[in-house]
Amino acid sequence: MEEDDIVADWSERIRSASAEGRALRIRGGGTKDWYGQALEGEILDTRAHRGIVSYDPPELVITARAGTPLVEIEAALAERDQMLAFEPPHFGAQATLGGCIAAGLAGPRRPYTGAPRDFVLGAVIMNGQGQVLHFGGQVVKNVAGYDVSRLLAGSLGTLGLILELSVKVLPLPKAEATLRFDMNGTDAVRKLNEWGGRPLPITGSAWRNDTLVVRLAGAETAVKSARASLGGEVVDAVEAERFWAGLREQTDPFFMGIAPKSALWRLALPSIAEPLQLPGAQLMEWGGAQRWWITDTDAQTVRMSAKQAGGHATLFRTGHGYDRSAGVFTPLPAPVMKIHRGLKAAFDPARIFNRNRLYPDF
Repeated sequence: MEEDDIVADWSERIRSASAEGRALRIRGGGTKDWYGQALEGEILDTRAHRGIVSYDPPELVITARAGTPLVEIEAALAERDQMLAFEPPHFGAQATLGGCIAAGLAGPRRPYTGAPRDFVLGAVIMNGQGQVLHFGGQVVKNVAGYDVSRLLAGSLGTLGLILELSVKVLPLPKAEATLRFDMNGTDAVRKLNEWGGRPLPITGSAWRNDTLVVRLAGAETAVKSARASLGGEVVDAVEAERFWAGLREQTDPFFMGIAPKSALWRLALPSIAEPLQLPGAQLMEWGGAQRWWITDTDAQTVRMSAKQAGGHATLFRTGHGYDRSAGVFTPLPAPVMKIHRGLKAAFDPARIFNRNRLYPDF
């Protein structure tokens, strides 16, 4: 089926669903079906709408249809020594560009280069009335007014069907090195914040089991200078690649420890927050700003602990026996939720897209 025919077919299907109040579940490769709340509605599979529309390496911009596999995007970029700088996790070989942006998830480079929303320059979407809408452009200066294209990052498909995305890319670093240090969690937090205030080419950090691992990347002279300045043990390049990939894709042994009645929580905290003295396994990332916690502790206690430390908590993955009734995401204050509902009403008045995926009754 031609691309125009696919879009026309989707438009008709969406108009029909809106008229009848039927829920549609927008889905790419399905590699993140576990993320978020309920999965409701008949599947609208985006993978037929795929392919790179344009790629301009000198301008650092790639435009592709939402159903394009992430591996295809990354392979094209790698041929020109470029990358998706937010290092998106795939969580499976079928991951798509649209799903990557809709989930809004990022890997180890996130605090050093930016989040997915920071790289979305433009988007073409279909709203709940089957209309095709264009936002943003293919250059940063086109971003003006209400930046709808960036709102799509992390929306989990609740605002509309993403058809096409223009994304800023960055050059691959010329050199890279990973260093390992033996230290406890408190010292790791202090070191990471100290290093964060210096012009060091850090592009990844993680602490677990009294070991701090730091990735340096950039110009060869900068990486060489930082290695000499920081010290530590240099990790073999193959082992280092395996470690960072395991962290990004959550295939690292740490993430394998989720028992049937426990859960993996993601805590977003101030980077200076001391390690939480809580039961269960913990891993720190993003210079101390992201903490992973595997625990059987109830949701209310977890969220209170995160709030007291100055942040919030997201229920990321669970064992089959863990109580998810408290919701995946921290409830929003009423004024903020009012804005969310206003956006939902503007783009999807019949509430057919990914119903209840982000918040209950949304």
